Amino acid sequence: MSLGVGIVGLPNVGKSTLFNALLKKQAASVANYPFCTIKPNIGVVEVPDERLAALSSVTGIEKIVPAIIEFYDIAGLVKGASKGEGLGNQFLAYIREVSALIHLVRLFEDKEVAHVGEINPPDDIKTVESELLLADLVTLEKQKEPRLEASKEEKLRFETIKKLKVELGKGALAIKVNLSEEEKTLASSLGLLTLKPVLYVFNISEKQLDDLESIKKEVTKIVPSGNFLFFSAKFENEILTLSEKEQQDYLKEYGLEDTGLNRLIKKSYQLLDLISFFTTTGGKEVRAWTIKRGTVAVKAAGVIHTDFENNFIKADVIPFAEFVDCGGWAKARELGKVRTMGKDYLIEDGEVIEFKVGN
Repeated sequence: MSLGVGIVGLPNVGKSTLFNALLKKQAASVANYPFCTIKPNIGVVEVPDERLAALSSVTGIEKIVPAIIEFYDIAGLVKGASKGEGLGNQFLAYIREVSALIHLVRLFEDKEVAHVGEINPPDDIKTVESELLLADLVTLEKQKEPRLEASKEEKLRFETIKKLKVELGKGALAIKVNLSEEEKTLASSLGLLTLKPVLYVFNISEKQLDDLESIKKEVTKIVPSGNFLFFSAKFENEILTLSEKEQQDYLKEYGLEDTGLNRLIKKSYQLLDLISFFTTTGGKEVRAWTIKRGTVAVKAAGVIHTDFENNFIKADVIPFAEFVDCGGWAKARELGKVRTMGKDYLIEDGEVIEFKVGN
């Protein structure tokens, strides 16, 4: 399974527009990772991180390599996708390949852009989620009951399957079913679509940006968890043509602190439960490395190179803010701010690390 994010939703809600806006953002960027289309529907996008510029400034290293994230532009879903209607099979196959989902929901009105029935966000969300639930129920039905001599783990796995079948049959998403940590681990092997974390993104018009507070109140009723963002295709495409200073001024007019695209990318990174650590390799580049939250030092070293993991000795670690305050490694070590940690140390987001490895 890819540590990527799939963009899903009904036809004509703006999935490809969002995907193309991400492409344009990369085309307008000066980062070392240009937007790269691996397949017609997959793109690699850099993760905005202001900390990289600060590290570049204090170290004098000009080359910056940001963390990256994959976005999948997944085929539009129609009712009956779980049974293969429309591009349902392609839709479901791609969802199985990603680790998290952006569920794009249409709020904008445009007579020139057709919609499946009336624009009704709660119903639109339910249509997509119902198809995912039906597909998951099919998956659960295919699971066979363990033999009498089955292990304790196999028996618990089947008990978890039975619990999921009951709750999904009632209309609950798998991610919302109350499972123990052990049951969650066992459930993760089933490839359930509704077990993936979801960020709801509401596609609005530029005009609706003027009434954002009222829209937020209505959307909160639809997604009480508050796990949602707004995105305006026209607004985002316009702002990408402006200079950084002009962008900030434009955002202030709407009371926004950052572009929708930046917020979306950052939120997607969090949705995948990813964090970044930084290196200043040999004074040649400042680089952000991506790991899952809860990764130990020796495994983090392996992200850089397998030899780093195999020949790990120790890791010199310092929080980002302290590193910047000290102005680099030399002063940080002089002031005793650098900690030397072993292979089982849990890496925290934003730490600057120098790995020591043997031959």
